[in-house]
Amino acid sequence: MENDNIAVGLDIGTTKIVAMIGRKNEYGKMEVLGIGKAKSLGVHRGVVNNITQTIQSIQQAVQDAETSSGMKIKEVVVGIAGQHIRSLQHSDYITRPNGEDVIKEEDIDRLCNQVHKLVMLPGEEILHVLPQDFKVDGQAEVKEPIGMYGARLEANFHVVVGQVSSIRNVGRCIKSAGLELSAITLEPLASAKAVLSQEEKEAGVALIDIGGGTTDLAIFKDGIIRHTAVIPFGGNVITEDIKEGCSIIEKQAELLKIKFGSAWPGENKDNEIVSIPGLRGREPKEISLKNLSKIIHARVIEIIEQVYMEIKNYGHEDPKKKLIAGIVLTGGGAQLQHIKQLVEYITGMDTRIGYPNEHLAGDSDAETTSPMYATAVGLVLNSLESKEKSSLMKRFSHQETDEENEEGSISEQTDQKPKIEKGKEKEKEPKTRIRIFDKWAEKFKEFLDNAE
Repeated sequence: MENDNIAVGLDIGTTKIVAMIGRKNEYGKMEVLGIGKAKSLGVHRGVVNNITQTIQSIQQAVQDAETSSGMKIKEVVVGIAGQHIRSLQHSDYITRPNGEDVIKEEDIDRLCNQVHKLVMLPGEEILHVLPQDFKVDGQAEVKEPIGMYGARLEANFHVVVGQVSSIRNVGRCIKSAGLELSAITLEPLASAKAVLSQEEKEAGVALIDIGGGTTDLAIFKDGIIRHTAVIPFGGNVITEDIKEGCSIIEKQAELLKIKFGSAWPGENKDNEIVSIPGLRGREPKEISLKNLSKIIHARVIEIIEQVYMEIKNYGHEDPKKKLIAGIVLTGGGAQLQHIKQLVEYITGMDTRIGYPNEHLAGDSDAETTSPMYATAVGLVLNSLESKEKSSLMKRFSHQETDEENEEGSISEQTDQKPKIEKGKEKEKEPKTRIRIFDKWAEKFKEFLDNAE
């Protein structure tokens, strides 16, 4: 499966582990070739707490995906979330030795590397360093400083931090499952890739991904990610509350939530009752749907209020930072009845349910376009994009080398020629910010190998 056109995303969630194989079709849309799903037993609130069970679940999901697609999976892109993820804003600057030279990619790299050296709390590591906007010699709001003149280059960064041990455990699970880890992406970023349109990111939007163990938030404005957060509550706490409140087992509570649950108690009549079989010869239990909705309603309000607090922390109430496109809900929790109305009621912001069909091919089946698979779709999309970029770079550098060789055959060929070529290749790389992610992936791989 060494095809540049094919990628595999692995979403290690609290309730399920999904392996998804996808490729770009001739229209630039993503086709899902295979999908595998396994119950996730060794993950709690987005963090691996049982390595053996997680490895088994990964292997099962991968096997299902291989069976449904007829392909062999070797390497995967993984999403990371969990309660240990936090983010902070940081600004930093470098002074350039010569202000007469134009600012190059290397200067931005130097600035990003400087942020990577920030001292974190013990046991924490910087995952992503995302530049927001730049200042060149005091000139503010520069979106792209490359090619400008200036002696002092400043930038505001969005820094995402995670626990070293948790990240290492994920890497360990993947290695032990017989797979290679090609990259790691923050899950809210992957979900955003799958469900948000460019217009929404420009206007300002908050993506809320309600998973089983965590609720992930990603805020975009002017096309740039401004804030991320992981809240350690999700659909599982709702199920837990139903289990306690109705004195039933977890499996029944989950089914009740999916089939009859609503986030808005006013919708149910007082006489609507559902009967649940009793355990081993006991009497069946009768549960009022109104009570069920009240339990769900209380917990959903708690989750949404926490998320809304994060949106306020970002500064949504400041007119300049206003999120015009409002909120997009995705993840399994977004399938709860009337949740859209409740979110609109609590936050006063426009809300829609986000389906990951923004970049999917038209003939994708209904299962794939469910909000549950938003993260998996986003992981595959991110991977396909970075593969495309690297193959473009390779082609680009081959062309350069061929041109160099032609020139070389005319001029004298010296031993130093290959060294010059390498230097030129480096200069010609496309100047995109995505390279920051690629660099981070390389660093992370080294870090994992050293950890073994």
